Amino acid sequence: MRINLSIFAIIIISCTQATINNNKDDFQPNDIIKNYNAVEVGLDILFQEKINIINRKKIGLVTNHSGVDKYGKPNYLKFIDQKNIDLKIIFSPEHGLFGEGAAGQKLEYNQIENMPKIVSLYGKNKKPNLKDLKEIDLIIYDVQDVGARFYTYITTLGYIMEAAAKTNIKVIILDRPNPINGNIIEGPVLNIQNQSFVGYYPIPIRYGLTMGELAKMIIGEKWIKQSPDLLVVPMKNWSRKMWYDETGLNWTKPSPNIPDINTALIYPGMCLLEATNINEGRGTEKPFKRFGAPWINNRTLTAKLNEKNLPGVEFKAVTYIPKDISGVAINPKYKNQICNGVEIIVKDRNRYQSVKTGIAIISQIASDYPNLFEISEKRMKKLWGINDLSIFKNINNNAIDRSSIKDFLALSKKYYIYN
Repeated sequence: MRINLSIFAIIIISCTQATINNNKDDFQPNDIIKNYNAVEVGLDILFQEKINIINRKKIGLVTNHSGVDKYGKPNYLKFIDQKNIDLKIIFSPEHGLFGEGAAGQKLEYNQIENMPKIVSLYGKNKKPNLKDLKEIDLIIYDVQDVGARFYTYITTLGYIMEAAAKTNIKVIILDRPNPINGNIIEGPVLNIQNQSFVGYYPIPIRYGLTMGELAKMIIGEKWIKQSPDLLVVPMKNWSRKMWYDETGLNWTKPSPNIPDINTALIYPGMCLLEATNINEGRGTEKPFKRFGAPWINNRTLTAKLNEKNLPGVEFKAVTYIPKDISGVAINPKYKNQICNGVEIIVKDRNRYQSVKTGIAIISQIASDYPNLFEISEKRMKKLWGINDLSIFKNINNNAIDRSSIKDFLALSKKYYIYN
């Protein structure tokens, strides 16, 4: 079947075509998981054991390209295949249903043949229109997250739950792994006065929960205005100590600039560079793994960072040229300019502290280039989560107050689904 998909960017309208086959007999699975103890995600469990809870229901599905089963089959095709299920509408978060949108790119969809209506929640509106919920009985949320507070999929989750509560619609979360494990928590807890689309809940930057656990905590702690009836379909065989590459599941990049697990690990600290005039690797094949600017002496900076002996990481001097990459990077910082940069090489991911590393990088550049380095305090407060930004200006202090993290850890344990 042929699909005409119209993608509307903020200024430029571009059209692309994609082909989707909704015939299960023609579906070609990814490499079948050989490990019988491999993790089974909520989507697998729903269809294997709990299909009765959605039989004869009119469904709204919140998902994107990451919502696949253990064989790589998209969830919406699985729902379409079921005669007793009526998939009425699909809502897509930032980056679109097919992962085709770059960061910040606004998307809208025309009607696609033999598919339900598709509504972008990163277009004209970030919240679902209540009119779109009138004909559905329940909402199913199935999106792979990365475990960082400013990754916008978790804000979309909150908006969906608020809308569901207003319309008395049940929400089902099909749980998926936290790819950077559930044992490590980093960064300050967001002060609610800095609430935004990139920080909607009072949680640390790296919060150590699955999407299902976070949803339970959001409702339990009353972090949204109204709460719906919630059901989490948990995974099987997942534990908090697991990294994604230990699950037996195939990796599907959750967004265009998170191509692999190492990038997901580095992201919670390096995304802070988005509030500065340092290129964070966007526009290259290694987003967030490298950073730089034309005016940096990268060899000197590399030496200083290595002298800090930060846990689990080494640094290497590199040069690169950020470029526009369709569907991945639009107008990256210093586009088409030579950037003198540094590459992050994680040597021990169990010791590596992403947020601490990000602070060390920013504070070192701020110290070395006081007349060239720029930071948007408004933007940084949204990402960092609190108003005190002094940590980025003091080269000798990259310690984060642990008391709020300890409080969050104690609170969040009430909502754990997995050991």
